[in-house]
Amino acid sequence: MSKTTPTSLAIHKSTEHKIGKLQEFMKQIVFGGNDGIVTTFAIVAGFAGAGMEGTAQIGAIAVLLFGVANLLADATAMGLGEFLSARSEQDVYKATRDKELYEIHNNIEMERAEMYEILADHGMSREDAVQLTEVFERNPEFMADFMMQYEIGMSDPSGDSPAMNGLMTFLAFIVFGVVPLLPYFLFTADSSTFYMSVFATLAALIALGLLRWKVTNETVLRCVGETVLVGGICAVVAFGVGKVFS
Repeated sequence: MSKTTPTSLAIHKSTEHKIGKLQEFMKQIVFGGNDGIVTTFAIVAGFAGAGMEGTAQIGAIAVLLFGVANLLADATAMGLGEFLSARSEQDVYKATRDKELYEIHNNIEMERAEMYEILADHGMSREDAVQLTEVFERNPEFMADFMMQYEIGMSDPSGDSPAMNGLMTFLAFIVFGVVPLLPYFLFTADSSTFYMSVFATLAALIALGLLRWKVTNETVLRCVGETVLVGGICAVVAFGVGKVFS
């Protein structure tokens, strides 16, 4: 049997258990990217829904003015919202864990009974549950972490960076959200420009779905299909609203 050394353990942890940056921020990229695509396309679809000739009369400058203003404002709001959300999650976790730790120190009988129940639900024998609980009792900090995960169902968010989460949401919103506007940067605003924007939006949604597929290892059909379906529904709603107000 080979002997595990500190060096081999470090290599194993760095290669087998370390996630990449894309995986780490996948939630923010998908959330920000999808919202950026849909929100910006809503501006274009709103103009188009009100009438193709109306879009042509208003011109590409107006579409870009509304689109870029909306893109920057919503990207900032999304980024700051993600920052506050992550900070709030950390604050809630800390307050709940402090309460759990207080219970461990002051109401150990109840906490012991709860741990027995959790371990039994996971198939552990009573003898093993008793022994493991005794070990946990001697390590109250670790016991609090265990109870947070398995009793309350809250994962420790202390390793997350609210600032980075907010920044990644902001960047994803900008990068993907600008795609529906690209045809209006390059061509005169008319019906064909709108159709190019539709194809550009579809391409952006597919690209976002492929990114999900690359990171999650789910089936490509599911990742792309879900992303396009959700974005497509929002786009149709935006176009419909434009039609209603036409």
